[in-house]
Formats: sequence, C-alpha cells, structure tokens
Amino acid sequence: MLLKIDPFRSFGNTTRKMSQLMEELEKGINFEMGAFKPRVDISEDSANVYFIAELPGMNKEDVKITINEENMLTIKGEKKSSIGDGNSTHRSERIFGSFERAFVLPENIATGNVQAKFENGLLELTIAKVEPPKPNEIEVAIA
Repeated sequence: MLLKIDPFRSFGNTTRKMSQLMEELEKGINFEMGAFKPRVDISEDSANVYFIAELPGMNKEDVKITINEENMLTIKGEKKSSIGDGNSTHRSERIFGSFERAFVLPENIATGNVQAKFENGLLELTIAKVEPPKPNEIEVAIA
C-alpha cells in the first residue's frame, strides 16, 4: 500500500489564515477606554490634503490646531459635559474630556496655506500642496 504525503497540504490553509489576519490588521485596531477621541477622515487630491474631524457638541473656541516645524499637525481640545451641577444623572453614555490627535503631514505641503472651517460639529481643514523641491544636481568631471 502506497501512502501519498503532501508536506505542503497544510501550507495553503496557513497562508489563507495569515492573509485573513493581515487584512484584519490593515483595518486598524481601535481601543476605546472612556476617553473622547474624535474620528478623523484624511483625503487628498492633486492640490490639497483634507482633514475632517467629528467634534459633536463642541464649539470652535474649544479646539486648537497647530503645525510644528516637523510637519506634525495637532488637533486638541476638550469636550465639556453639558450635565449641569445639581442634576441627578441616571445614566451617562456620552464621552467627555480632553483629546489630542496628531498626524504627520507629507513634505510637499504649504504650512502657511491652511484653511479651517468649523460647522455643525465638523472641523474641516484644507492644506495646500506645493511642488516638492527638485534635488540639486552637480555634475562631477571625471579626470
């Protein structure tokens, strides 16, 4: 009696499982431990980079936006509780508190050309792109 053994038989199944795991990791892992963390969408076209942050129940005075010399965009603020003092709260499911989100911007952006709009709980940032500088090329003569 001859028994066929295929050493790679389980390899295909393992490969499929690893692919599924990688797909799940690409979707991102998100842990929420009670702190307010606004959701942010980032997109771009040929002229601009766009950020849209959900900040429900907040005013523009509660938000600060900065870009440092390392092209790090920071959005920070505080979502304050609207529950008044002296009220007896039976249940509170909303999340409040300070937050800070930071994003590394690409090198080809104009940090001096940023537009911000805050309306209906959405913070919209538009950051213009610039043409990246061409590297200096020096021709070296061969002796």
